[in-house]
Amino acid sequence: MTGPRQTKRFSADEAGIAAAAELLRAGKLVALPTETVYGLAADASDDRAVASIYAAKERPSFNPLISHLPDVEAARRQGLFDAPALALAKAFWPGPLTLVVPASNSCTVCSLARAGLDSVALRVPSHPVAHAVLQAAGRPIAAPSANRSGRVSPTQAEHVLVDLDGRIDAVLDAGPTAVGVESSIVACLGGAPRLLRPGGVPRAALEAAIGQALVIVEEGGTAPLAPGLLASHYAPRAAVRLDAEAPRPGEAWLGFGPEPDGGLPALAFNLSPSGDLTEAAANLFAAMRHLDDQRPATIAVAPIPMHGLGEAINDRLRRAAAPR
Repeated sequence: MTGPRQTKRFSADEAGIAAAAELLRAGKLVALPTETVYGLAADASDDRAVASIYAAKERPSFNPLISHLPDVEAARRQGLFDAPALALAKAFWPGPLTLVVPASNSCTVCSLARAGLDSVALRVPSHPVAHAVLQAAGRPIAAPSANRSGRVSPTQAEHVLVDLDGRIDAVLDAGPTAVGVESSIVACLGGAPRLLRPGGVPRAALEAAIGQALVIVEEGGTAPLAPGLLASHYAPRAAVRLDAEAPRPGEAWLGFGPEPDGGLPALAFNLSPSGDLTEAAANLFAAMRHLDDQRPATIAVAPIPMHGLGEAINDRLRRAAAPR
């Protein structure tokens, strides 16, 4: 959980937009209007800023977050667009369409925002205030709905403050949003494009733009590929042993807090020596990849507290440790 802070309220004018963008560049949390609801925005390239989204929302698991960009060109620097993805982007951006595409070599969306996946979920919103903030911020912005997890999505700045006053840095008040359905989500990851979530762009219009039928994906699997879909996720090649008091011979070690007595193996990473759950969340996916890339047979994981972001960290670790 984030500590108490003063939540500023900016008007959606030139000064307010500039102030919001400055806070985002500094790794802070700002609630922004979109064409559907207010989103809780943070720098998508900053693991710790993204971890703060989860802490403020009290989100129980690390799902991939949609990263928002000002235009198609900026989005193409983050992801690899095949012909169908490019056709969809040109037809429906800006607007309520999210495209899940392979992350490019130049992708700056952090591992936590992508939930450790090699794909990235991208959207170009049409709300003029959101667009202005994105242009001024100059980086991808993650922005799930600006409410605590499980609460009703906010359509006014007042709604945001009911849930998040004292938990975020600012809200940019542009009045009520034009409430609509969530964005459609289409995955273009090779093969036929897949409709992961129906939304603001009708399926018939999507199919007309690419000249082929979309594959309809039902929810199922072990972890989200994108918001609204459960599917395969990044799982390490190594076995994962949870709640380990100390590493056994030959195991890699993923620590949290003070290290166990008796020394550590050469292959070890501490998510947060000080026991800071936000720091641990920010480091989680990069640490798992770092250890797994060295090809250990097993990664032993220290106990993680089950409060605050610890619930989400443990959820992801349980998925990594599940039989496969």
